Amino acid sequence: MRSTAGGTRAWGRVLCAALLLPALLAGCGTDAGTAPEAADGTGGQEETAEHWRPEPGVDWQWQLSGRVDTSVDAPVYDIDGFDQDAKTVAALHGGDRKVICYLSTGAWEDFRPDAEEFPASVRGRSNGWEGEWWLDIRRTDVLEPLMETRVEMCAKKGFDAVEPDNMDGYLNDTGFPLTARDQLRYNRLVADIAHRHGMAVGLKNDLPQIPELVDDFDFAVNEQCAQYEECDELTPFIDAGKAVFHAEYELPVADFCPESRELRLSSLLKKYELGVWRRAC
Repeated sequence: MRSTAGGTRAWGRVLCAALLLPALLAGCGTDAGTAPEAADGTGGQEETAEHWRPEPGVDWQWQLSGRVDTSVDAPVYDIDGFDQDAKTVAALHGGDRKVICYLSTGAWEDFRPDAEEFPASVRGRSNGWEGEWWLDIRRTDVLEPLMETRVEMCAKKGFDAVEPDNMDGYLNDTGFPLTARDQLRYNRLVADIAHRHGMAVGLKNDLPQIPELVDDFDFAVNEQCAQYEECDELTPFIDAGKAVFHAEYELPVADFCPESRELRLSSLLKKYELGVWRRAC
């Protein structure tokens, strides 16, 4: 979720030449160059053997509470990694959807099944959401294996990507003296973990560090950039051919959709509980 500071996801398909040997045909299907829009509805420009990369403007659904409604007409879903099982992911894949795994990587949540594995020494102040406290992201010796286990869980369930949340603690009153350098190091670590497990990864908020992190992440997820007049700061992702999944909570669609369409953002109006309800631009 958006932090109290207020600033807190290109693939394409290329046809193989008909005269290629069968052995080459088995490995063909992607290319680093520009390609036509994907035909399977998942809104990607480039899907390599490593991971999926969503393209700018692709529609999405973000649902983190309640039973997932798999009937929403959107090619990309972002759902909770702990609460949703492999069966739900498979059902979405059956509808030609790509599925993003929501995880909190920068805050401790007392309601998660692995909560007791986080020592008190890495738990800081509340991030403003019930049951959540900032983590001391400097303690990668403690956090890296915990996050590796979480990301591995997403991979085993079949998710295509990870949305790591609370990735801008350095901009907030966490209880720890976090620096921008600490945040860059930790965010890149999380991105590396996701890529090691064959999944895409999105940069959540953290607008000031986009120029330094755009090459490390495959898309962006942003909350309320229109409300805070920050959406133009996300253009490095669009310029790189990477989607920006964007949500507003308090503005009517008429106030932000024109700019979103101009910037090629994937924008939604959502309610704070992030249930099924949505209004897309």
